Amino acid sequence: MPLRPETRAWAVWSAGLAAYVIAVLHRTSLGVAGLDAQHRFDIGASALATFAVLQLLVYAGLQIPVGMLLDRFGSLRLVLSGALLMAAGQSLMAFTDDMTGAVVARVLVGAGDAMTFISVLRLVPHWFPARRVPVLTQVTGIVGQIGQLLSAVPLAALLAGPGWTTAFVGAAGAGVFVALVAFAALHDTPERRMNSGSAVTWQRLSSDLSSAWRHPGTRLGLWTHFTTQFTGTVFALMWGVPFLIAGEGLSRSAASSLLILFVLTGMASGPVLGMLTQRYPLRRSLLVLGVVAANMGAWALVIAWPGQAPMPLLVLLVVALGLGGPGSMIGFDYARTFNPPSRLGTATGVVNVGGFVASLLTILLIGLILDARTGGSADYHIDDFRVAMSVQFAVAAIGVLGILRTRRLARQKMEQEEGIVIRPLLKVLAERRELARQR
Repeated sequence: MPLRPETRAWAVWSAGLAAYVIAVLHRTSLGVAGLDAQHRFDIGASALATFAVLQLLVYAGLQIPVGMLLDRFGSLRLVLSGALLMAAGQSLMAFTDDMTGAVVARVLVGAGDAMTFISVLRLVPHWFPARRVPVLTQVTGIVGQIGQLLSAVPLAALLAGPGWTTAFVGAAGAGVFVALVAFAALHDTPERRMNSGSAVTWQRLSSDLSSAWRHPGTRLGLWTHFTTQFTGTVFALMWGVPFLIAGEGLSRSAASSLLILFVLTGMASGPVLGMLTQRYPLRRSLLVLGVVAANMGAWALVIAWPGQAPMPLLVLLVVALGLGGPGSMIGFDYARTFNPPSRLGTATGVVNVGGFVASLLTILLIGLILDARTGGSADYHIDDFRVAMSVQFAVAAIGVLGILRTRRLARQKMEQEEGIVIRPLLKVLAERRELARQR
């Protein structure tokens, strides 16, 4: 008996969501295996950072081309291709014992990862009524972070127990499994499959990209994503576990527990930030700046603490960092509200580049600083991490300047085109207090 339309929609979305969960597992797997990788490949911090940098570079570089392919070929083909690419990368990582193989493995993971998230997001408006799209989009991003839990607990346990090869073979097997699930259950539209559509020319791509980039609202989304996402990504993807174990002296299980808290914070805060964004659309930048302040304030406390930080302070850091992922989703909301549907995919790709560029630059800089202080060994001291992690303040400052500048330009454009004037919040509050006093 055929499934009811609503049941079928949930089944399709669930299949896509499973693929995204495993993509996040693949993306973050090297983060929990960082110290193991240094010993396996006999490399320093900057070489280790190269793995993550290449992965993120491939991911960021493919965002716009993948958007083109998605418009032309649909979600099913891209989700399936992405899952198989990532499984191939993890299989190679399981058995290689040299840098070349490891680099190729992470490039494959980055390419497959780039195909997954926006392809799953594309399913939502095809299968669900418009009133459900904003909530399900947010839920897709939140639930996908379960993949970090899978890397922080089962994958970390396999690394500590059976070892490297078993852990990465297991990750590859999970990738093959979700590819089979996608093949069986995922369809692009209720009509089963998208038509290939008209060819996308370079002229059309250039026009859409240029139009999206020229609008300051798109650039505001990019700087929002750049500034809110990078420190949490750096922590989860590469330097969090080494910092907690080698720098702060925690056990592997304690570090994994903090990573779990990081993920749970993001899952809990996402709906709250989503509702605030929906309720106060003209004050979204204040939410963004508040997230950045929480991130950098927590890092400042941990770095300034004499010696190794106590556990409550590390918990505070992880909770603050957990706000970054949901905060970065506000960047996509800027893309949606400042661009017409015809170029939304391109604008979303532009925004999505921001956080990953910031992340890869920060990961590389931290690795270079650690190598400069330790001579390339993995014998880290908390002072080494204090110096290296401080580079994040410079990256955040660049992002905040970008947010403030593009916010001003976006507001000017809104005033010119729509007659909407956004007054400073402090001035509005002061006027309300004065009005209340007069009453």
